[in-house]
Amino acid sequence: MYTLNRRDLLRMAGLAGAAASLSACGRGFGGGGDEDEAGKVTINMVWWGDAARAERTRKALDLFEKQNPGLKVTTEYQDSGPYKDKLATRFAAGDAPDLLAMRTDSLQEYVSRGALLDLAGAADIDLTGVGDAARRLGAVGAKNFGVPVGLNSSGFVINKALADKYKVAIPDGDSWSWQDLAAFARDINRASGGKVYGTHFDPATLASLMIFTRQRGEDFFTEAGKVGFTEATIAAWFTMVEAMRAEGGFPKAGVIDPNAGSAGGEMYLGRGVIASQIIPTNNFLGYNKLVDGTLVLHRMPGEKQGTRPGQSVDTPALWSVAAGSKHPAEARKLLNFLINDVEAARATGTTRGVPASKTVADQIKDTLEPDDQTATDYLTELQGEKLAPSYLYPAGASTLPGTLKSIATEIEFKRLTPAAGAKKFTEAATKALGA
Repeated sequence: MYTLNRRDLLRMAGLAGAAASLSACGRGFGGGGDEDEAGKVTINMVWWGDAARAERTRKALDLFEKQNPGLKVTTEYQDSGPYKDKLATRFAAGDAPDLLAMRTDSLQEYVSRGALLDLAGAADIDLTGVGDAARRLGAVGAKNFGVPVGLNSSGFVINKALADKYKVAIPDGDSWSWQDLAAFARDINRASGGKVYGTHFDPATLASLMIFTRQRGEDFFTEAGKVGFTEATIAAWFTMVEAMRAEGGFPKAGVIDPNAGSAGGEMYLGRGVIASQIIPTNNFLGYNKLVDGTLVLHRMPGEKQGTRPGQSVDTPALWSVAAGSKHPAEARKLLNFLINDVEAARATGTTRGVPASKTVADQIKDTLEPDDQTATDYLTELQGEKLAPSYLYPAGASTLPGTLKSIATEIEFKRLTPAAGAKKFTEAATKALGA
């Protein structure tokens, strides 16, 4: 097995200039010992998310510990921003957690360094309820290094209360185009006297750009792990966003706090500053609570007008077992529980998406809150459609979100044109993937 060293993990996490701080960071999340004072085997489990997700996860883990009195699960979680870096720190320090939420854009790089256990064919993990498409989300060749924590997709939410207030018609959610979105956003802004932006989404979110790319008949990544998009498509994406910004429907440069992270969307939607945005479908319940249940969930724009639909069935993360785990059998036991235990799924709800096991999803469906049911129906319909292939992030791809974010900021403040930004990103992506 390849041992990950300090340099490997810095590269995997894209931590330019962070080498000097690793020793100060210590173990990042913390980490668990082999046994506690009562002689129980301790499994250390980490993920990213908020306190609400942690509370629901803990309820499921309490059930696991009750069923397995000789095991104890210690947990740590982070916001999505620092998670990637702190996970890399743990691995670099030789203190990998036992069970971890693995980012799909980092999977190949951890696998290439022997950092994760191959779960394919593991007799103690039952995947009979998990469909082939869901299994492929963690597959690398004939091996499998992760099981989806849940299934979700991208969706577009519109605040009906704001649309009604300003007397702007909401487009049909199954057939609307990007042009329809732009018109809706512009009309909201004008009707509100500039107080409300009709829409906002982060143009540097790869998942959204991938949908746009597939709609144009291209693959963002090819099956061979190379660049599949054209420079023209990246330029079209940024040109579209900047056109909406110029019309007033999209926030002016600097209005949205770039450091707000995952809380930013909730912050601005909850304040009524924006009337629509892209969200992961598993977050529909939480977002709708912010606006007293006035959101409607739409498909992504452009699905009917493009060369092909661009949406896909995805996962927020994969559950993976570290190759360096001191308790791999116990970690797999916990993983099997999270996949297949119905009561655990009821405890966690759809905070991480619809359960990856269709068997479990069917059994909890009727117990879900109405908004979770809406998101589940959305995903169920999507799973029944013929979708374009969605290929795994290749090795080297983990640097691209940061690159795209930097370029998007330059375009937002007009230090780069969409065309120049597209050229710069395409060259960086080609170099990163070795294409």
